[in-house]
Amino acid sequence: VALIFVVMAVVIVIALASQAKNATIATHATNDTCAPAVANVEALLAGHRTLSLHASSRVWSLRGEASHTLTRGDAGNPFESSRFYANPTYTAELDSSIASAEGEVKCTLESMRGVPSAYWLDSKAKILGKGSKTMQGILQDAASKSPPQLVVFIVYDLPNRDCHAKASNGEICCTYKEDGSCDYTKAGDCSAGIDEYRSEYIDKIANVLQQFEGLVPVVLVIEPDSLPNLSTNQADPRCGSSATMAAYRSGVSYAVQRIAHAAPSAVIYCDAGHGGWLGWKDNMKDYVATIRSLNVSSHLRGFATNVAGYQALGVMCPTYDFCLNNAHPEHDCCVDPCGLIEQWNPSHNEHNYALHLRKAMTEGIPGFVPHVIIDTGRNGVADERKRCSNWCSVRGAGVGLLPSTETADKDIIDAYFWLKTPGECDGCTQTLPDGSLCKRFDADCASEDSIGSASGEPPAPEAGKWFDYQIKQLAANAKMF
Repeated sequence: VALIFVVMAVVIVIALASQAKNATIATHATNDTCAPAVANVEALLAGHRTLSLHASSRVWSLRGEASHTLTRGDAGNPFESSRFYANPTYTAELDSSIASAEGEVKCTLESMRGVPSAYWLDSKAKILGKGSKTMQGILQDAASKSPPQLVVFIVYDLPNRDCHAKASNGEICCTYKEDGSCDYTKAGDCSAGIDEYRSEYIDKIANVLQQFEGLVPVVLVIEPDSLPNLSTNQADPRCGSSATMAAYRSGVSYAVQRIAHAAPSAVIYCDAGHGGWLGWKDNMKDYVATIRSLNVSSHLRGFATNVAGYQALGVMCPTYDFCLNNAHPEHDCCVDPCGLIEQWNPSHNEHNYALHLRKAMTEGIPGFVPHVIIDTGRNGVADERKRCSNWCSVRGAGVGLLPSTETADKDIIDAYFWLKTPGECDGCTQTLPDGSLCKRFDADCASEDSIGSASGEPPAPEAGKWFDYQIKQLAANAKMF
């Protein structure tokens, strides 16, 4: 009898093992259906020069290997000679959505696991420490690669940050209210806020960069939305207060010069909004004057556009104003999903905006020939919005072109890159996913184009938090090649 029980136990163990094996095989078989999509993206990011892509027949590539001896930021395109760093924190975020995804969306998400994106230094807590959620930890990890990989950071913590949008207000204030939030309308010179920004934020970033100077290639994008807000939103008392204006001008100038001094090989791009924001000639003229007044152009490689935006790349025209006055309505480069040309804005797509930036800056600041990087993380769909001024968690958007140096005009555009991490929310709905009210709710995040404003859609989390519903929609509408 004992022998019979032993035999039965062995049979049961074998049967269970067989079921487990079959389950594993089934899982692998499901994953294998995603293999072509994953392989294409992995091949690109591994540095292969050619890929079999969609009917567009464009060839996307990363070129060469990173050098262990880095040169100054003005020596050339920093993206051209480096492999790009993919943050494992982003991979883990994607995995949380892959677990419940199905079909083509699942395959697209799996193919995105190794795609590099910028890391946002949107709080002082993200500078020092170990691991993939701090600047210091990321640089340590990137330095351990052979060769070291290029890391892109977004510097984003000015006093009175994001004065025209409540969803992404920051932690440093010119004047603090009793509840710790910023009093944006309070006049003054923001001396205390600027001192806090310098000593507790920028100086610490500079010190970390100095530790890794010459060891890791680094690109930094300086303070999205700040200077563009000064050019167009001074009528908003939150942006037009003397304190906010002082904070932005002094803060950006100090950030660029302090970082450039601490890390000469670091390459710096200043944020320049997007074509639907600064693309009008008067707005561009004002922005050029602002950059000139800050005395930072000698430290800049150029500008980052469409950061966290949804503006389409479009087709680059022969000249930046090629489409104005209905001059060439039949030309592919004059396709204008936002209707900007009829408003006398020549920068109706981000390629033409890059042309406009180059022309205006070169003419307005003698000796300055800027280059551009464009955020393609979420601009894969051109006509998804009812109003192109809507910017918060846009419904129907898709992931755009993969990070690449194969751009429409390599003399002007250094790279397409995912500067805003696809899947990280723009801003909360009035009610958070847990049912509580969002203190940082911005009315723009209840726009007719924003996810969460239509029946049947889930509420959105706070800015920067992972938004599962949105990343699956971005993957469903992806146009990465």
